[in-house]
Amino acid sequence: MNIVILAAGQGKRMKSALPKVLQPLAGKPLLAHVLETALALAPKAEPIVVIGHGAQQVQAFLAHLANLDERFSKVKTVLQKEQKGTGHALLQALPKLNPGAPTLVLYGDVPLCSKETLNTLARLSDGAVGLLTHRMENPYGYGRIVRDVDNNVQAIVEEKDANPAIRSIQEINTGIMVLPTEQLGKWLKGIKAKNAQGEYYLTDVITMAVKAGVPVRSAQAADDYEILGVNNRAQLAELERVLQTQIANVLLENGVTLFDPDRIDVRGELRCGKDVWIDVGCVFEGIVTLADQVRIGPYCVIKDTHIAEGTAIEAFSHLDGAKIGPANRIGPYARIRPGAELASDVHIGNFVEVKNSKIASQSKANHLAYVGDSIVGSRVNIGAGTITCNYDGVNKHQTVIEDDVFIGSDTQLVAPVKVGKGATLGAGTTLTKDAPPGKLTVSRAKQISIEWQRPTKVKSVLPKAKKIARK
Repeated sequence: MNIVILAAGQGKRMKSALPKVLQPLAGKPLLAHVLETALALAPKAEPIVVIGHGAQQVQAFLAHLANLDERFSKVKTVLQKEQKGTGHALLQALPKLNPGAPTLVLYGDVPLCSKETLNTLARLSDGAVGLLTHRMENPYGYGRIVRDVDNNVQAIVEEKDANPAIRSIQEINTGIMVLPTEQLGKWLKGIKAKNAQGEYYLTDVITMAVKAGVPVRSAQAADDYEILGVNNRAQLAELERVLQTQIANVLLENGVTLFDPDRIDVRGELRCGKDVWIDVGCVFEGIVTLADQVRIGPYCVIKDTHIAEGTAIEAFSHLDGAKIGPANRIGPYARIRPGAELASDVHIGNFVEVKNSKIASQSKANHLAYVGDSIVGSRVNIGAGTITCNYDGVNKHQTVIEDDVFIGSDTQLVAPVKVGKGATLGAGTTLTKDAPPGKLTVSRAKQISIEWQRPTKVKSVLPKAKKIARK
């Protein structure tokens, strides 16, 4: 099967520098959703994307997609230099089509049409034209399906070209269709731009097919949202909620506890084990794995992170590019950044940031600390206000903290530096040299007390500013 995805439009109503088909839906561009469905329907197909407005941006995205997943390396593009309508767009792809296979036409801004619906439509393609139609109570803006007295499709009439009788028809054209490729070239070249838009409508091939005696059959989408396109921000937001509801329902069916299914956003792929609990307002981006009995508190943002069994992430924590071991306790208000690897039973408390560091089992940093570019051993206590000074303004340096170390509050470890096994750092220490194992290391000024008079407030001797009278 040939698959052509029309994706050349500008999307002026989006009011964005980003091409419409690259606008994100659940964390992925609209076009990515369409391509995924197309390749799920026909894995051996080589989809052709007709690009135009923002062509370089779309091509860059497709190249990025192919680097991430080799399935998308088969995707081809053709350029529609001037956007003269859907018929003109499909004509650009004609030289790359296999004439012996039917051609399925999809749209880069209609992202939620299901594989099952497209499969039903594709089954109509044995030399016939297949149309995906839909009935709407308010069909304003859509082309209408005109049928004869025997209920056979005769034509598609666009809203701007329709008379009142045709506008009263509730069956609409979704734009998605399957066409016999052998006749398609002749039909496309015969389209005239004699309409209110001055464009070459792909829908005109339906009238040509009827005149040529080619059967025109129709199929219907299972759900309303499958045929909805995106032309503005409101429509994009509507589909976002539709898709997030679908994702939430799948999670619920798989045994995940969602405290409120209407308040979760999955912008990528969320994989969950058994007895996972997710509180309200959480956002998951990229690929996130939550193993058995993981608990996610409210309003957490988790991206490209693996969280092992039995770990609890408390409210308002942000995790990005991390590997979290079993039985950890993280947050509230913790930030775990890329390159962080936490072993088992690690405690990271409120307002603690960990970046590019490995922390071994049973270690803890419970309050107000920064651990960056560090190797932390087991059973280490990192006191409140402790920071690793890992950046000298040009380069990053590593801090090594061995097992059973106790670091007092308000300590600065100026990397590169090493704290030996079992060492203790006194509160307020600024460590610039390695601390030997098993000893107390303290770096602070000698405490003294002196006689001193606290200043008292004196009456100001400055002249008062004169008020300016307003007329």
